[in-house]
Amino acid sequence: MTTWPDDEALARLTDLRIRTPDLVIDLAGKRHRRASLAPAGRLNLLAADHPARGVVNVGRDASRMADRHDFLRRIVRVLGSRNVDGVMATMDVLEELLLLDYIAQKGGEPSFLSGRALIVSMNRGGLDGSSWELSDPMTGPGAETCKTFSLDGAKLLWRLDETNEHSRDTMVWITDALRALNARGLPTFLEPLPVRTTTKGVEVVREAAALARVVGIATALGDSSRNMWLKLPYCTDFSRVCRATTCPIVLLGGPASGRPEGFVSELADAMEAGQNVRGVMLGRNVLYPGALDPRRVAEAVGGVIHDGWTRAQALSELENATTDSGSHRPLEKR
Repeated sequence: MTTWPDDEALARLTDLRIRTPDLVIDLAGKRHRRASLAPAGRLNLLAADHPARGVVNVGRDASRMADRHDFLRRIVRVLGSRNVDGVMATMDVLEELLLLDYIAQKGGEPSFLSGRALIVSMNRGGLDGSSWELSDPMTGPGAETCKTFSLDGAKLLWRLDETNEHSRDTMVWITDALRALNARGLPTFLEPLPVRTTTKGVEVVREAAALARVVGIATALGDSSRNMWLKLPYCTDFSRVCRATTCPIVLLGGPASGRPEGFVSELADAMEAGQNVRGVMLGRNVLYPGALDPRRVAEAVGGVIHDGWTRAQALSELENATTDSGSHRPLEKR
C-alpha cells in the first residue's frame, strides 16, 4: 500500500484546516472538472461514505475504517487509477481530498482529482445498528452547498421496510432533496433498497422481485427522474431488475470479503444483464481487498466497465494485483 499522504502531509492538512478553513471552497471552485458526468456513458466510482454512518468494520476488524489516515491513503491510491471516474463521499472526506490534492500539487505532484467526479453523500443519519436506523434524514449538505462547492452530484439512500414508519419519513426527505437537486440541475444517485429487520439488524433483500418493485417506487419520487441514476445490488435474475427502469444503473458492492474476485465476476454478469447497467459505485471491496493493491483492483473493475474486459481478463488482472508500495502517481496508460 502507498504511504502517501504521509504524516507530514496529514499534519499540513490539519494546519490548513486551522489557518485557512475557507480554502476548500476556493479549491472546489477552481478544480478542473469533466465536461459531463459520464462522457462515455459509463462510470467507475469509488464509494467512501461508510464511517459517517458508523460503519467502520472490515471483516473481523471492528474498527479498520475508523483509521482516517489509512482510509485517505487508500482513497488516494485508488484515485490514481486511469479507469476511476471519481469518488462518492461525505463532505468531510471530500474536503480532506481537496486539501490533499492541493498539498500534492504544491509538492510538484500531478492532481489526483483533476477531471474526477465528486459526488456527495447527503443522508447519513440512519446510524448503523441504531434503534432509528431506518430514519435517515439529510444530515449532510443541502443542494445549495453542492452548487457552492461545484460538486458533480449527490447520493441518497432509501431503505424500504413497509413494517417500519421510519421508511416513510425517509421517503419524504428523499423526495424533498430530489426536488432541490433537480432545481439546480444536479445528478442524483438514488440507492433504493428493500430491507427487512431481523435479530441481526437491517438486512437487504437481494431478490429480483423485491428490487424491481422498489425501483418502480423510487424512480417516481420527486418532480423528475431526468437526473436520476440508481445504485443497486446484484442478484440472481438481475435482468428482471434492469427491465424495471430505463434509468442508468450502477452496482453497489456491500461488505468487504477480502476476495474481490467474486464481485468482479458478478460485475461481468451484470454488464450483460441490461443495456442500462452503466458501472459501479464500489467501496469496501476496492478499498480493503485483503492482500491485494486497491488501485489494481480498481483497474480490474474499470477494465470491465470502460475497456470491455471479459471476466477472464479481469480475473487475470487480479491475479497480479499484489500490494504495492508505490507513490500516489497514476499508473501509466496501457
